[in-house]
Amino acid sequence: MLRVSKAILHVFDFETGTKHFSDTALDLEDRQTRSYVQRRLRKITSNPESRHGEFAEKSNFAGGLQEYAHGDFGFVEFSAQIAQWFWENLRKVDETEQCDLLVADYLNTDAATSADTADEASDGDDADAFDGDARRLFAIVLLPRKQAFIHDVSATSNEILRQDAILPSPTQKVDTYAVIDLGTGSIDFHDHERLMAGQACHIMSELFLQCSSEASSQEVISEVTGIVQELAEEYNLEPAVEVSRAKAAVAAAVEVHETVDPVNVGRQVFEDRPEICERYEARAAEKHLPEEVPVKRGPAGRMTRSHKIRTDTGIEITFPSEMTNHPGFLEFTRESDGRMTISIKNVAHIENR
Repeated sequence: MLRVSKAILHVFDFETGTKHFSDTALDLEDRQTRSYVQRRLRKITSNPESRHGEFAEKSNFAGGLQEYAHGDFGFVEFSAQIAQWFWENLRKVDETEQCDLLVADYLNTDAATSADTADEASDGDDADAFDGDARRLFAIVLLPRKQAFIHDVSATSNEILRQDAILPSPTQKVDTYAVIDLGTGSIDFHDHERLMAGQACHIMSELFLQCSSEASSQEVISEVTGIVQELAEEYNLEPAVEVSRAKAAVAAAVEVHETVDPVNVGRQVFEDRPEICERYEARAAEKHLPEEVPVKRGPAGRMTRSHKIRTDTGIEITFPSEMTNHPGFLEFTRESDGRMTISIKNVAHIENR
């Protein structure tokens, strides 16, 4: 579950060259405000696209964050310092982006992983059910603003007006944020390349946080399944079967440890084929895959619970990844002419979807 202790919103207007820093935190007693902030934070906290990092020794922000965590700075004051840094540096970007800055201090229990798909929890009442040990997290999120058009109808006018201060919806992806665990110092972040005076940089990870950058859960799983597919094709195995087995291995590992060992996944997939297993480990080393990557259960389920294939005849089939580990339900047979037969067996009922 997720409970927001403090949150604040600061506004940048690069078109007019003005900034509006808040003097007070958001009113989290207001149901609508609390719901928006919680859903936004839940989205980034469970995002499998987040890269992972640790502060460099030279990081200026790490020291300030530690002082804030120990109570040496007030939340509003500390958030204003962060906002000032982003205001000064985002103005230097070659193509400025209209955005607001959300800063939040919140608690997250392990139970949140089962709520990663909980966009349905739109009322934001996680706090009411909060219980158990929690990690204290600190989030910094750039919320891109967009243009929208609204109607203005009265007794004397009927107009369509442009509105330039629209925040992204709670479920919409944002591409620049950081979530720092105040207990361990570990960082989950997402960033995109920007140009400053023609030089490419990552403003969040490289300039502000000054942290390392390790592959995201999604990137690692994609690399693992990619290697499995390449080797399956190389050794005349059925890629659909081997890739689905790799996904099932990832799902099983995450369910127990919430981490994935890429090398161990390959060993499980090719356990009866030592030569292929050796090739897999060599390719994993070539791609510099980490020895272990953290993966939350919810995102892992979305990425690995099922496998989808499409034939050259246009037929699409989606099946549980673990199904290929259970003989007698799904069978792929290669015919003498090179064509393939897919057999779905032991079916008691079919329904239209």
